[in-house]
Amino acid sequence: MGSIPTSRPKALPEETLWISNSRVYVIIGAPENPAGIDAVLAAPEWLYSFVPKRGLKNGHLQTIVGNYLPRPVFTLASEAETVDVDRDGSRILCHCSWKPEAIRAQSLTLVLIHGLEGSSDSQYIRGLAARAWNSGCNVIRMNMRNCGNTDHLTTTLYHSGLSGDVGAVVDHFAVRFGLQHVALVGYSMGGNLALKLAGEWGDRPPLSAVATVCPAIDLAAGADALHEPANRAYEWHFLRGLMRRYRRKAALYPHIYSTRDIGPVRSVREFDDKIVARYCGFRNADDYYYRAASARVIGRIAVPTLILQALDDPFIRLLKETRTAIQRNRHITLVETRHGGHCAYLGADLGDDIHWAEATAVRYLLHATGEQLGS
Repeated sequence: MGSIPTSRPKALPEETLWISNSRVYVIIGAPENPAGIDAVLAAPEWLYSFVPKRGLKNGHLQTIVGNYLPRPVFTLASEAETVDVDRDGSRILCHCSWKPEAIRAQSLTLVLIHGLEGSSDSQYIRGLAARAWNSGCNVIRMNMRNCGNTDHLTTTLYHSGLSGDVGAVVDHFAVRFGLQHVALVGYSMGGNLALKLAGEWGDRPPLSAVATVCPAIDLAAGADALHEPANRAYEWHFLRGLMRRYRRKAALYPHIYSTRDIGPVRSVREFDDKIVARYCGFRNADDYYYRAASARVIGRIAVPTLILQALDDPFIRLLKETRTAIQRNRHITLVETRHGGHCAYLGADLGDDIHWAEATAVRYLLHATGEQLGS
């Protein structure tokens, strides 16, 4: 395994690191005397202070620039493999990068899960993959159902409750290669899937750790936040992609899906109510949000788990009761920063180290699994 960096960038004077509840709850750059903070302790070795890139302290700017900022050319070799994930014949496409056979089984394997309307080729997934590979990990970049131009591999739609698909990927490759330690890394919607599976599995091997970035834990709150006036541009962006995908599914499987009786869809909640609920076995959007949210099972997580959350994320909301459940779970570390936007976290460091969340997630997972791996 790769070693955990020991150097630590100098923090700016304005930064404060607060830790309470036995390092279960961390805030970086918090206001003075935040409620509920019991103690101020030294930072864990894997956690470096987040200093936003100059001019990017605004959450919307972080989110937008983070989405379009050019990345280094992706050169990591991978092999494509489809995995059966459901008895209905659904398959998903994974891109895998494997260490040599002699060390493959005992090396940490990271399963990377993209966000809504992303894919295994999303920039942040590629960035994570390259970083994890260079740290000594096997890497599996999985696509959710239909994503990555795979609409033909399933007659179904994808949604936030399909944590079983992630589990099927873990089981498939664990059996095939005898993998001993698998960690999940999920962004946004993918973060909800990772946390949901972790809550459902508890400490079931080979799951060893989880890291998430801006996970959509409380689905209903997040969907309603997207409909706020300040976030309508994001909502329309997601809706355009979702509706294009739905029309493709209807063209491929006209005996299952109809575009004639849907009516106008003006919000993500309406999409989930009129399409997801209708075709995926939920009564309505509220039933879907309740059953698919990782908030229901987050208290049952029993492996080391990291949640990175920016306080200026435009549309991810964490409800009070969910926060309480997280704080009560000794296996979860919640790191909140004052800045970072949605899944952006563009920091002041140079080069590829600008991507603070990706570097933090990999450092955390190496730290959390180090003892298990004997490193």
